[in-house]
Amino acid sequence: MSTDRPGEEGDPLPPADSGTEDTLDLKLPPEILALFATAPAGAEEDASGSVHIVDPADHSDLLDRLDDWPPAETPAGLFQLVPVARDRDLDLITRWMNDPAVAEFWELAGDADVTAKHLEPQLDGDGRSVPCLGVLDGVPMSYWEIYRADLDPLARYYPAKPQDTGVHLLIGQVGDRARGLGGTLLRAVSDLVLDNRPGCSRVVAEPDLRNTPSVSAFLTAGFRFCLELDLPEKRAALMVRDRALRHRL
Repeated sequence: MSTDRPGEEGDPLPPADSGTEDTLDLKLPPEILALFATAPAGAEEDASGSVHIVDPADHSDLLDRLDDWPPAETPAGLFQLVPVARDRDLDLITRWMNDPAVAEFWELAGDADVTAKHLEPQLDGDGRSVPCLGVLDGVPMSYWEIYRADLDPLARYYPAKPQDTGVHLLIGQVGDRARGLGGTLLRAVSDLVLDNRPGCSRVVAEPDLRNTPSVSAFLTAGFRFCLELDLPEKRAALMVRDRALRHRL
């Protein structure tokens, strides 16, 4: 970016050695200078570099008030996303994270402090990621993270679109695995996203490429495989469910 001051149209700038003084030495107070040096409080930069303002008092706006989303009828029963409550749900989620099949990919095995350290940035954040229990016919049986993928570090690794919504999940109970529930619930949750987030054109996910059952569940749920991603912690499959193809895949 040029720092030269342009002249009026048809009025050339004076030569550098003309001795003409064309700048003013303004002394601005420190508090004013600070406004130019930093973004406003609550400012967030998205994948395109655009800055927007997030109201810190409203943690529900970035995901269109997920806590108000209705339950979904599925072939497996009535399913609902219930935002995590720290005191109520920490022990249950910790137990799931210590299941060997879960720990292999989530890498959060350990005591409750490990799980709490993972949950707290979301629970205390601005609402761009909401951890939830998946409750099927009144029974908590899965853990989900619904997040703004376009405002997540993930957006550095794929061509993100505004309002892209991401999902992470784990099935907590051993008895609920390997019977097709993953695909059923992924379809239900991605439908909930598309029904309740009108500005979102697609739901995305990045399961570990080694996690074949997870990738298969996304395909069963109507997601398509787009590309492989080299993320800092894993090599992932970028899975996408498009609103435009929602009823065709």
